[in-house]
Amino acid sequence: MTIAVIDYGMGNLHSVAKALEHVTHENVVITDDSRSIRGASRLVLPGQGAIRDCMGELQRNELQGLVQEVLRAQAKPLLGICVGQQMLMEESEENGGVACLGHLPGHVRHFGRDLRDAQDQRLKVPHMGWNRVTQHHPHPLWAGIEDDARFYFVHSYYVEAQEDSDIFGTTEYGGHTAHVATGRGPVFAVQFHPEKSARDGLRLLENFVTWTP
Repeated sequence: MTIAVIDYGMGNLHSVAKALEHVTHENVVITDDSRSIRGASRLVLPGQGAIRDCMGELQRNELQGLVQEVLRAQAKPLLGICVGQQMLMEESEENGGVACLGHLPGHVRHFGRDLRDAQDQRLKVPHMGWNRVTQHHPHPLWAGIEDDARFYFVHSYYVEAQEDSDIFGTTEYGGHTAHVATGRGPVFAVQFHPEKSARDGLRLLENFVTWTP
């Protein structure tokens, strides 16, 4: 079995690959080769930075069509991470509006300005650091992870999924409910960084490499 981390020039590729290698003896490769991506048994779609740049690099490296082909086929598990989650939606309001891959109905929203917590303390954007994730629906990737476990985040934009059945985890920040774990069929995606989220992050990656949708 080969797990392919899709390399389109964006994202924390090596940290993700190292974390995967820590939880499995399977072959983990970082690749932009279409044959290797098609031949892999599992895929990871990372992302970091502005979504316009991520989508632009995916197109420039001639990988957007391939990723959409894989998503339509629903033949193998795919894990989206950080902007990799946002890219699966229809559109992001970042950079004045950016069309995404359109795999899941919904949009990517900005947290806005002058955010406050329940004690009326000002919150910063980007949302950076550890926060609780409430498991909205059960999923095999939550196995061994307690509800409201803490994961590590760095983001200014968040997913707002349209279909409740696509939402698997939520986080509250500044009065917004961010859909930080979404998916459908063999696709699961998270806004947080499992590779930076200690034991529970590694457990989620371990669940991914043994998941049979």
